Amino acid sequence: MNQNEKLRADRMVFYESDGRQIQTVLKELIKLSGAKCALLVDKEGHLVAKMGSVKTFDTDTISALVAGSFAATREMARLLGEEEFAVMFHQGERDNIQLNLVGDRTILTVIFDERTTVGMVRLYASEASRKLVEIFDRRAVEGDREEVKLGEDYGRSARERLDSLFS
Repeated sequence: MNQNEKLRADRMVFYESDGRQIQTVLKELIKLSGAKCALLVDKEGHLVAKMGSVKTFDTDTISALVAGSFAATREMARLLGEEEFAVMFHQGERDNIQLNLVGDRTILTVIFDERTTVGMVRLYASEASRKLVEIFDRRAVEGDREEVKLGEDYGRSARERLDSLFS
């Protein structure tokens, strides 16, 4: 099975009701934690959902980099005898980023500054991750209501964005 066929087989399908539920979870996370924004990214680097103040961020590039960061970290975990690290944290001078693995196919990305603490973000990101897994599990049980055709270049877009950043 080639890469595009694998992506099609592993694709995530969301419907309007799923999107509303995901947005509600992200909105609640931002409100309770005091974070600037929250992004839900699939492991291939595609933005699934966003909430909050993202005006100054290129969310497509951040999404691709988040996926790349998790892929690199997965390899570090493997070398240390772990299956995968489920949480990552990056601290900057002004902004910080918390990454939580959600299920086995998405990454919750929370960007926050000094107006909140990493403890608050971790607490509420963990709860949001649990709620998102429940949404995904319901979708898996209900199954696809209709066949969704993905374009041939579905898997290429995140790789091309990463290549352009690092070339």
